Amino acid sequence: MSSRVGPHGGPTLAFVESPVQLLNVLEWAHTAVPTTLDDRPRPDTPPAGVAGPDGSPAGNPPVTPPYEDFTVVVLSPLDPMTRGQLRRMAELASSEGCTVRWEEARGGASAPFQTIGGLTPLLRQAERIVIGDPFSRYVQLLLTLTKVRDIVVVDDGTATMEFITQLAEGERLVRWHRRGGRPSARDLAFGPVSRAARRRLTPSEGRRVEVFSSMPIDSAPEGVHLSANDFGWTRSRFGPPRLTQGADLVGTSLVETGVVDLDRYLVAVAELSAAHQATRYFAHRRESTEKLHRLSAETGLEIVRPDLPLELIARRGPIGRTILSFPSTVVHTLPLALAGTEVRVAVCDIDPAWLTAHASPRAQGFLSGVTGSARDVQRLGPAPASPGTAAG
Repeated sequence: MSSRVGPHGGPTLAFVESPVQLLNVLEWAHTAVPTTLDDRPRPDTPPAGVAGPDGSPAGNPPVTPPYEDFTVVVLSPLDPMTRGQLRRMAELASSEGCTVRWEEARGGASAPFQTIGGLTPLLRQAERIVIGDPFSRYVQLLLTLTKVRDIVVVDDGTATMEFITQLAEGERLVRWHRRGGRPSARDLAFGPVSRAARRRLTPSEGRRVEVFSSMPIDSAPEGVHLSANDFGWTRSRFGPPRLTQGADLVGTSLVETGVVDLDRYLVAVAELSAAHQATRYFAHRRESTEKLHRLSAETGLEIVRPDLPLELIARRGPIGRTILSFPSTVVHTLPLALAGTEVRVAVCDIDPAWLTAHASPRAQGFLSGVTGSARDVQRLGPAPASPGTAAG
């Protein structure tokens, strides 16, 4: 790779499993590549240019690549909404000149073996690995197959803060909403791989580790280099948006992850949207169809299923002058992506009474930390959430 993709040279290989991870890989590349072509027409309708497993292009060819030897590997999940957003993000990455390789990494019992076998040559050649989810078992396994000396971790939302904490404290890598529980049999069986991956993610004399983040991380373990993601690529390529008079509400998957009770969440959404005259509800890609149908019926909100990460949707517009959210990644990222506009981001706290009996003991503290550390947002108290009071 030329010096245009970072100071250390050699091929760069990025692994992503979600649309937000791919967005943040593009943001990292924007800061690492000083010769990006930001004066090109903005990709409002980007061409299709996703490569197949053999690396051959599909659809329209991308523009002349500014990113030499930079390959983004999409380890495709099974969830249809996530796959759809990843396809759109892959098109954007291709239009920026990245080589995008789509892997059906979960398409059957033999898929992991075929995926890993096909990626082994790239892993051996790579001199830099960029990952979006250090908690992913797939990514952890791939990390054990390379001796790469330069690793970059880009944001996978607020989980980045948890990763930094666990790395500093020498703990096993586990997602925040599962932390505090007993390891499953699968966790124990995968333990040796996870520990080996954690060693790869620990800086040493011969290994450089960078965390590229928009999260409020004030300190990092010794040797970990922090670099700031200010969403410069997003702001240079999209917007500014047209603003509507009403408010928009951002959904969360806290119900789906077992943290927040469904009935209390629905009542809180109804109360919050009524208090702020919200008209649209931007669904999280993991929210269930049944939940969204019920939410629409009980609140009257228009349900929007975004085809891109919300940072891009908001920047392109139209978007409400007020964006309401519960504690989530967007309370940190939207103020950056919408810098210079008149959009106000407001965050509603999670009342401890909303938590399920199965929620992690750390859930309330983690969610409060997400809200309390957010910059340039308005903090709202918890919405009333007594079951049975929802608007009809």
